[in-house]
Amino acid sequence: MALKKFKPTTPGRRQMSVASFEELTTNKPLKSLTHIKKKITGRNNSGRITVRHRGGGCKRLYRMMDFKRTDKAGIEGTVATVEYDPNRTAYIILVNYRDGEKRYHIAPTGVVVGDKIMTAEKAKIKVGNRMQMINIPVGYNIYNVELHVGKGGQMGRSAGTAIKLVSLEGDHAQILMPSGEVRLVSKKAYATIGTVSNGDHSNIKIGKAGRKRHLGRRPQVRGKAMNTVDHPHGGGEGGAPIGLKHPKTPWGMPALGFKTRRRHYTDKMIVKDRRRK
Repeated sequence: MALKKFKPTTPGRRQMSVASFEELTTNKPLKSLTHIKKKITGRNNSGRITVRHRGGGCKRLYRMMDFKRTDKAGIEGTVATVEYDPNRTAYIILVNYRDGEKRYHIAPTGVVVGDKIMTAEKAKIKVGNRMQMINIPVGYNIYNVELHVGKGGQMGRSAGTAIKLVSLEGDHAQILMPSGEVRLVSKKAYATIGTVSNGDHSNIKIGKAGRKRHLGRRPQVRGKAMNTVDHPHGGGEGGAPIGLKHPKTPWGMPALGFKTRRRHYTDKMIVKDRRRK
């Protein structure tokens, strides 16, 4: 994948870059595998804003993804198209299975139209094939990894992500996450071989505020620019410091470094913490 830059005809164009989309083969999704995505705009079931700075943006169709693929075990599929999905950073592929069914999957890097993919407990070691981790050679890059057996892939689904299979010991496999964390998952969990497509996504520069609005993001205001009643950092004359021991959220909770993780019973699955050197 490559990025496309523009001549600085306007201040917004000066720094802007977009994906070239050269890997894509169509610009229309399969209608039967889409449905209208309702806009939430950061509100809960009471209509109250629970996530700030959301709203607006372009209309989107949600592509119904298959993160499991296990019910297609043993049935060969052929990549029909490589497509853009506005709901995720990675590209997606439309796969035609031999039994006539069509499904959307996350596209790995290097996949092209006509490639054959397979899901099985033990399959050929090939990019796009999905199998149990006990049958994947140690050291291979994998993505769309199951955290719980049978639930479908939950880890390694964003653009450019690759999880490395480190070792197979006892009933568990050790995997190295992109963050540096090493954790245990069941050997019987399924994973797909390869690296997630659209690896240059993190290098894209938005360039202007209007493009961010198209993505459904509204403006953010610094707490220190607000009044005292609006934020703990607010008030004071001119560009005053926040005047606190450490920063706080608008609701008074400590921010930046304050630990909020509560599910410590899952620590037993973490071999090496991502913060540990």
